[in-house]
Amino acid sequence: MSAFETTSEQAYLTRTKAQHPDSEKEGNTALRLQGRAEKAAFLINGNQYFAEISRTLRQARRTVWIIGWDFNPDILLEPEKSDETLADLLHSLAEANPELEIRILIWALGPIYSEKSLQVLRKKNFPRNARIDLRFELQPTLRGCHHQKLVCIDDAVAFTGGIDLTSRRWDTRRHHAKEKLRRDPDGVSYDPLHDVQAMVTGDAARLIGDIARRRWENATGESHLPLADNLTFAWPDDLAISMREIPVGFALTEPSTTFRPGISDGIAMTLDVIARAQRQLYIEAQYLASFRVAAAIAARLQEKDGPEVVIICTRSAHGLIEKLVMGGNRDRVIRRLKRADRADRLRVYYPVTPGEDGEVEVLIHSKLMIADDELIRIGSSNLNNRSEGLDCECDMLFEAGSGDHRRAIADLRNHLLSEYLGTSTEIFAAAFMQSGSVIAAIDAVNDGPRGLREFTVGLSGSTSPVSGTGIFDPARPFALLHRLGLGALIRLLARPA
Repeated sequence: MSAFETTSEQAYLTRTKAQHPDSEKEGNTALRLQGRAEKAAFLINGNQYFAEISRTLRQARRTVWIIGWDFNPDILLEPEKSDETLADLLHSLAEANPELEIRILIWALGPIYSEKSLQVLRKKNFPRNARIDLRFELQPTLRGCHHQKLVCIDDAVAFTGGIDLTSRRWDTRRHHAKEKLRRDPDGVSYDPLHDVQAMVTGDAARLIGDIARRRWENATGESHLPLADNLTFAWPDDLAISMREIPVGFALTEPSTTFRPGISDGIAMTLDVIARAQRQLYIEAQYLASFRVAAAIAARLQEKDGPEVVIICTRSAHGLIEKLVMGGNRDRVIRRLKRADRADRLRVYYPVTPGEDGEVEVLIHSKLMIADDELIRIGSSNLNNRSEGLDCECDMLFEAGSGDHRRAIADLRNHLLSEYLGTSTEIFAAAFMQSGSVIAAIDAVNDGPRGLREFTVGLSGSTSPVSGTGIFDPARPFALLHRLGLGALIRLLARPA
């Protein structure tokens, strides 16, 4: 049976109050989605993810769900091998299989923000097949966005993480400053970028299918049941399985509207992971601008025997508002954390790679947390205010239940850090085994032109949000507009005729 027992707006699930501060005041609820991933793999960077999407889609028999912030059908999935675009692949699959239905749901303003996607979709050459259904959804609240990044195929295999099927997401582990294949569909090159996506089968895949169906019904009013047939997925022989039979949970974030209470499970999951870390807390984040998260980490740093904390995030902001608000708040969060770091257990880095004229920054787009070798939280939520209650998000939690799971989680952390440091996983793992400290292991091998650089933020200065944060990075819908029901009106007008 589907995780959502009915398609009624009033009875998706029995909802309980979310276990985090202000949930009673905000009227938030919780959707408890628990299952198990039969198999799981972590696809690091766009080249791995796009390549797996390409061959996984070729196994699709009945349904493909694509949920995203943005979508560009003109991207090349495997530029090193083929000039086939995502549109080419989807059209060929639909034409070859009359039973296949492909549904794509994108935030209505995503293509406008990315500009290039809007140009492509204006040409009206996608989709060309009636069984490819592309829809655009406006957020039911003003200024909010749909930020989930989900793909589910036949309820048998699914993907979630930080990567949309759009342009400027492809890169490799090398993160070369000049990479001839790292170009958008117009041939324009872009800077190195790091991201991570999870691939799962079993209950976890079916749950992602349920989340996609729920999103579709909320946006269009059309309900679709899970597949009655238990279709299977043939896992590729050459794709390593990171973990088998591992428990997973999903946390959704949705803003409150005039007619429906919000869901803030994402921030609750994030705070839970921070609280449960015993030895190491490893974080990759595009933004580091949440003062709730900062308070939780600061409390752990002040503990006598708390965990060491390593955070890797983007250094350069794009656009004036992002620089002033996200960049300014990041520096204030780092300052607050440094003041709380009584035992020198904190490091906040940004990655660089060598270029012709000096170091080139690597953009961090991943949204990932690892606590010890026990927990992995991966999904779409940034560490900023809007991801806590204004935007629609989906995050997945893996929880180790065996020694094999713990070794796989440790291996993922080692793999990620060795990528930034330009060394092998084995060398970094050996450095960690020698010291038992992630920070000491980084110090031991962080000596080349490619590596991690610490943020330089002085201890003096403010640790409060910058002016304008409540406007440009709000944690919830604006109260006045919410009471007037303008968000509901926007949603009503966005529905298809």
